[in-house]
Amino acid sequence: MIEGIVFDMDGVLIDSHPVHRIAWSKFLATVGKSVSEEGLGFILAGRRREDILRHFLGDLPESKIAEYGHQKDLFFEENFQDVKLIPGVREFLEALETAGLEAGIATSASSARTWGTLRRLELDQKFTAVVTGDDVEAGKPDPEVYRLAARRMNLPPEKLLALEDAPCGVQAAKSAGMRCIGVSTNGRAELLRQCGAEFVVPDFRNLSIETLSYLSFR
Repeated sequence: MIEGIVFDMDGVLIDSHPVHRIAWSKFLATVGKSVSEEGLGFILAGRRREDILRHFLGDLPESKIAEYGHQKDLFFEENFQDVKLIPGVREFLEALETAGLEAGIATSASSARTWGTLRRLELDQKFTAVVTGDDVEAGKPDPEVYRLAARRMNLPPEKLLALEDAPCGVQAAKSAGMRCIGVSTNGRAELLRQCGAEFVVPDFRNLSIETLSYLSFR
């Protein structure tokens, strides 16, 4: 039986990918980089900001990573009003709390954006552990972010269920020893299964803890 659930943030807790695409496109244009819509798909893979910056702009010093990351976040803020909760998330988190199950976050997002987002959406009191891209040396698909979440939740990975929308996130959770359910908010259900997701759900509507437990531990 599962004792806790670890959520990715973007694409799992919040519908933010359209806003991210706009923000990255605007930022990259300011540094003279034109990226196609297909090329922007790289940002949906669940990687850390510094990994995305280096993918598009090459090897950058840490000072530039911080500067460019801040600029990109300003563009994200311009359209934050368009960031919405994934349908059914709030009700599902309340169900977890009622059942006495732990909830954690393992995200590639920066600490500042993660906590800013959680506070603005009134979710900051819902999690016993929040691990961000700033807390780890290696980003997903490396399992470090999920292993750290398990340690902070004081639970063994095999008692935790990860919820992920990105292939490298699924790989990270599985490598950490967790079961993983895919959340196909980006329409990539089959790809998530191929990467190791036990099952894939479209969102959290009509989803119970018992159903998730059955799907992942059958």
